[in-house]
Amino acid sequence: MLAIIPARGGSKGLPGKNIRLLLGKPLIAYTIEAAKKSKLVTDIIISTDDEEIADTAVKFGARLPFMRPSHLASDTSLAIETYQYTINRLAQQEKKNIDEFIVLQPTSPMRTSEHIDSAIQLFREKNADSVVSYTQEAHPVNWHKYIREDLTFENIFEERIANRQEYRKSYFPNGAVFVYKYELIKSGHLYSQKSFAYIMPQDRSVDIDTMQDFEYVEFLLQTKDDKK
Repeated sequence: MLAIIPARGGSKGLPGKNIRLLLGKPLIAYTIEAAKKSKLVTDIIISTDDEEIADTAVKFGARLPFMRPSHLASDTSLAIETYQYTINRLAQQEKKNIDEFIVLQPTSPMRTSEHIDSAIQLFREKNADSVVSYTQEAHPVNWHKYIREDLTFENIFEERIANRQEYRKSYFPNGAVFVYKYELIKSGHLYSQKSFAYIMPQDRSVDIDTMQDFEYVEFLLQTKDDKK
């Protein structure tokens, strides 16, 4: 299966995060190495508008068939547009018929090759249109509130007084794995009635967006190394 690693250069939350050194190795390298260890990924391409990211990704084993156009690398551009562009251009440029692919964001360095392969296997077993990785929310989503400018709060959900144990478990997408049929993406959708969740543990579900996230992942990786 084709793996696309999307990594634009204009990160605002943590500038240069995709190639920032994480325990001596660029962040993006963790995702490339996990994809290379996968038994089901057959091709790994980097989708970026940034020359330094491109050079780093290629150095660690990704392929760069073309650079991403600037209009698909802005704060307002949609991920689905990048996927459509990438698959269409690969089809034209390399005469490839791509029916399915996996997206691996470089901001999820705790995701392993086992997670990648398990998500692809679920995708194929279910004959899914898409599979997306999720992790369990630590607290009931019903506890969430909107906070007004004057710091008073209002309900998002209908108020219900209950013990924590009485709420159903809820999950949120952790950003680590997205497996798609191209026909779904071509139609302009990311989900359908045949979309399924691949559940990942919380300690493997950190999506790096801030320096705090980055430092937390450093701690997790160091802790795992210390236990070896």
